[in-house]
Amino acid sequence: MPELRPAGVERRTFLRYTGVIGAAAAITASLSACGGPSSTADGAAGKGDGSGTIEAGLSYPLSTGFDPMITSGATPYAANMHIFEGLVDLDPATLVAAPALATEMPKKINATTYRATLRDGATFHDGSPVTAEDVVFSFERILDPRNSSLMAQFVPFIDTITAVDTKTVEFKLKYAFALFPSRIAVARIVPKKIVEADVKGFDAKPVGSGPYKFISATREDKIVFEKYDTYNGPHPAKAKKMIWRLIADQSARVSAMQSGRVQAIEDVPYIDVAGLAATAKTDSVQSFGLLFLMFNTADKRFADKRVRQALHYALDTEKIIKTAMVGNASAATGYVPATHPEYHKAATVYTHDVAKAKKLLAEAGVKDLKFTVLTTDTGWVKDIAPLLKESWAAAGIEAKLDIAQSAAQYAKVDTGKYEVLVAPGDPSVFGNDVDLLLRWFYYGLWPETRYNWSKSAEYKKTKQLLDKAAQSADEATRKQLWGEVTDLIADEVPLYPILHRKLPTAWNDKALTGFKPLPTTGLSFVDVGRA
Repeated sequence: MPELRPAGVERRTFLRYTGVIGAAAAITASLSACGGPSSTADGAAGKGDGSGTIEAGLSYPLSTGFDPMITSGATPYAANMHIFEGLVDLDPATLVAAPALATEMPKKINATTYRATLRDGATFHDGSPVTAEDVVFSFERILDPRNSSLMAQFVPFIDTITAVDTKTVEFKLKYAFALFPSRIAVARIVPKKIVEADVKGFDAKPVGSGPYKFISATREDKIVFEKYDTYNGPHPAKAKKMIWRLIADQSARVSAMQSGRVQAIEDVPYIDVAGLAATAKTDSVQSFGLLFLMFNTADKRFADKRVRQALHYALDTEKIIKTAMVGNASAATGYVPATHPEYHKAATVYTHDVAKAKKLLAEAGVKDLKFTVLTTDTGWVKDIAPLLKESWAAAGIEAKLDIAQSAAQYAKVDTGKYEVLVAPGDPSVFGNDVDLLLRWFYYGLWPETRYNWSKSAEYKKTKQLLDKAAQSADEATRKQLWGEVTDLIADEVPLYPILHRKLPTAWNDKALTGFKPLPTTGLSFVDVGRA
């Protein structure tokens, strides 16, 4: 997941806040001295009953802290699934919502009022009880624009939240929002007392109510967790300890899996999937996770949608998938993949058509198109980059590749110093409904400050359609409106997917019980034991 900034946040505010994140990350890097196991010598194996140690290999370093209100890194976000709970949580594998801290799904009182009750005996990792006051605090800090929360853009419908008593909270909505019960899974509940006392310290050393306690973290080395013995929720820890090895190097990650140093790895290099299958369980799960093509529409060359369309038609996406990804992706035929329950085939589908690409460029009056394309240094993206350049060259388009770390590339994007960006993205870690997925890229931050589409009539229409869908109580109407948005963005393509990738995961099914590969970045050991 690339470095992210919340929708509607001024750049000055964001930069001030990322200074806090940077400081927290520095603190995080030093926390390894706080203790925690350094090896698995102490009871690595277990019985799936809360004993033993799970070791895993993750592909991304710690790019941010852990505060769930602002976490933008794939690795800390995955860690937070084990450290924190929401009133409602999404199943990591199915993305279906279920009660977590709440005793049941929020109860609808009327069209704009919901109530939720906390389970008895829930406590934070410091032993203090989880109260309605903590829930109110957690939501209010998300909604407070001064906090620049990433999650605020997903809950704009919340008007107020109040504590009815120590165990019950009541939500008042600005308008009826049918997806409310599952959408609030984006908000993790945090201890008010600890956060207010030291927000930077909390970001570096998080305290939640989940099945695992945070012990320590070293930026490019590891994260250590321990079972929270007094957890009484629906997903108790089934291992005594977890050590997540942060292994960005692809070959090193594969070697760690082959040697048995770890019991699971994410982001298996596509070329190694077949080889690992001989000694480990492997699976490539279709995800929403996309590789997208984004244009700086403030650049005169890319203000014309025909130029943007031409670059999509010029891509030999099937060759890219076959060659660089060994077939582990599907070409985009809509905004979400065909496997998504709310899939809508776009009115415009970009097949490989060099003649059409050249015709569109000629109609736009563009000759000898040259530009620099920023890409990230993620392994599979680096493998694809030369093939993008090759496809465009076949259509007479000259692209220069600029490959660097995600944070460096987005620094250029956020200051407007770029022409074209090709990067991975996956907001489905926050939720899988189409409203959320569309709003991530087409409402607020991205169109207004990243691809500079905010002054267009098409953007205004996109916002209107999304707002109308959000406020509709009729499921068929919502789907129709989301389909209209998909058709609009597929035609305009200021930012649009090239493909939706499959996520290859490898694990030792003899050492782990209950493990499932995810359709999102990261690994989950919720309900997973060490055999």
